[in-house]
Amino acid sequence: MRTRLLKREQASDDEQPERLRATGVIGSRGTFVIPAALRRKLGLTEGRHVIAEESPNGLLIRPVAEPISEEERRRFFEELDRGYAALRADPVAWQEELEERALWDNTLMDGLDPDEVWTDDRTAYFKSEQKDG
Repeated sequence: MRTRLLKREQASDDEQPERLRATGVIGSRGTFVIPAALRRKLGLTEGRHVIAEESPNGLLIRPVAEPISEEERRRFFEELDRGYAALRADPVAWQEELEERALWDNTLMDGLDPDEVWTDDRTAYFKSEQKDG
């Protein structure tokens, strides 16, 4: 399979300053070789997961975001717990939090009928109506 790296193109002002492009041939098993220059620029190393998706201009292949480590996850939740504990320990700040939550709760129903009930199977009925099943 042959892949050819095309010249670097200067993009318009609303795009990234420089883009690399490549042409190639799709192999019998649907494979496409991404040139080394593109792999390096995008951090695509062996074993890295990518997403291939349809886009308005054709096919877009992009790296999948790397998951956080267990250590990063643990630190995140420890910091979150400390912040929540500090909020609860400050009576003025906690009261302000509760008041803000109440305001948000009121906006959740803006324009919706409070008697409308949605089910797990994505159907709706009104409390005043008899629900089948």
